[in-house]
Amino acid sequence: MLTPDDIKAIVEAGKEVYTTKEDLAALDVKFSEKFDKVMTALDAIAKNMKDYHQEATVNRTRLERMEEWIKQAAGKIGVEYKV
Repeated sequence: MLTPDDIKAIVEAGKEVYTTKEDLAALDVKFSEKFDKVMTALDAIAKNMKDYHQEATVNRTRLERMEEWIKQAAGKIGVEYKV
């Protein structure tokens, strides 16, 4: 027959083999922290991309305005402007 010490030994051995609720809770916290870091990095990348596209749009508009000005100036001073 099993003694109380035998039962305690079996329970302790089972804790090493099987995942407990506490183990899962610890993993949940660990993965949650890592996920938060990944999401923060992804948000920063998305913001950089948004800023880059806005800046590219502004630069394209400026370039179009300057090119139009160059065409007008070339016509007034009698110089042929080739693109």
